[in-house]
Amino acid sequence: MGAGILLAEIQQTCDITYRIYDWDRVDEKGNPREMHTELALDAIDFKFYGKYRTDYKSELNQTTGIADCKYFTTGLLYFDKPVEKDFSLIDSFVIYVCLEGKININYGTGLSESIVAGETVLIPAMIKNLNLVPQGTARTLEVYIKQLYIT
Repeated sequence: MGAGILLAEIQQTCDITYRIYDWDRVDEKGNPREMHTELALDAIDFKFYGKYRTDYKSELNQTTGIADCKYFTTGLLYFDKPVEKDFSLIDSFVIYVCLEGKININYGTGLSESIVAGETVLIPAMIKNLNLVPQGTARTLEVYIKQLYIT
């Protein structure tokens, strides 16, 4: 990717892997793993996008939407004070990816998890209310599925 780039790959569940190159890795028998060059080439979008950035305006202490599709919703939360979250209207897990700082995630009756930059936590769908408490200033990605789709 290059120096100074932080990449978070968020995707739908899929059992398909198309390998174009595998850095000379081998399977359990020592054989090169199967490549899927033609299938991968058929799946790649080669269209040039001149402006390939997602525009968003982050607001302090509020989740800002940055990606939304039928498979997942992703927001960015930049905050410096506790933020309460109510997920009672969605039937999904919630994933927090800490990008900066340290965050305490309080839920239930006195239960808590903490994450720091580079760490991720998955909140089960049964937990509907959270209190996110930054230690100073923090940034996190918030990912969930608005509506579960069966394919």
